Amino acid sequence: MYAKALAPEYQGALSSLSVNSSLTDVLTEGTDRLRAAERAGSPREAARSGLAVAEAHRRLGHVEEADRAWKASYRAARAAGDVGAMAWAVWSGGTLARQRGSLALARRLLALAAELGKRGDDVVARGYSLAGLAETGRIQGDYEAVRALHEQLLAEARKRGEARHTVWALEGIAQIHRNTGSYDTAFAMFEEAAAIAAQADDQRGRAWALRGMADIVSLRDKDVDRALALLSEAELVCREMKLTSALAYNLKMRGNVLFRAAHYPSAREYYETALAEFRAMSEPRGTALSRLGLAKTLARLGQDPALTAAELDDLRGELDRIGLRHAREMVDAAYEELGISRPGTRSASVAPIPGARAAREAVAAR
Repeated sequence: MYAKALAPEYQGALSSLSVNSSLTDVLTEGTDRLRAAERAGSPREAARSGLAVAEAHRRLGHVEEADRAWKASYRAARAAGDVGAMAWAVWSGGTLARQRGSLALARRLLALAAELGKRGDDVVARGYSLAGLAETGRIQGDYEAVRALHEQLLAEARKRGEARHTVWALEGIAQIHRNTGSYDTAFAMFEEAAAIAAQADDQRGRAWALRGMADIVSLRDKDVDRALALLSEAELVCREMKLTSALAYNLKMRGNVLFRAAHYPSAREYYETALAEFRAMSEPRGTALSRLGLAKTLARLGQDPALTAAELDDLRGELDRIGLRHAREMVDAAYEELGISRPGTRSASVAPIPGARAAREAVAAR
């Protein structure tokens, strides 16, 4: 039995905010509290209110504002001598760096945040930072390096009855199983995550779990109607909470479901909408994945193969730059799927991902 999910990133005067609070409400209240703390000359409260402001901006896709906010939160925490608050600020910065596709910076910041959390005796900040390292490795496709860390964090979250982190870890491990073809295991874990999130009233976690379930239902069962129904359920949560990034990924998944069902005109519409959303928030991973879906869809709609090949080749270079191995493998598979020869001479070999050693060391340090 899990208690109601909490939002530890909402601290100080904002600790009464719910994990399900609308992000626009969090931003408004956080900004008001931040200004009050600055007027009162309270750097500790400014740091904690600034963290909520940074996280609201990040999740709303306001990347420049989020960047300024987490750095200001860190400066205030340092002025207050609050090492735990410093850890939280750097965690926010590392999470933003990952969102922006700066994965090497994300690893450095999240490793620093984990160290600050340890020094400041903030177990939750350290746990969130290690989780961030694990997620960074996972989205890069370096599953061998981070699977053990995901599983360790899941075991610790279950032991402490922390619903939100249990849901996160289940979803991360489920995604690894999905990407390696273990659909039944992946679905069971997404389903468990959705049930725990519902029990703990973690609507954000539930929305992501429903998206994962929809993906498996589409891939494994070819059940378009059920997959779209699950996505519609998740979309309601995303819109109510103003979860900009989650909503964009939901729209992209609708494109995936429709593409798999050969409903190409509708798939094109959703990919184009998702692409515009990701570009507006400067989210390179979502942008690249939407471009891939759109390129495959346009090919099925009769686009000149030379144009498709050029787009795929450009995408492959972009994914190499970001360091997303699994997504790059998806591009390689698209050439074969569409019967298109790859232009150029870029090597298809997969280079080791930087940071794998750091992730393994994080596991060993637990």
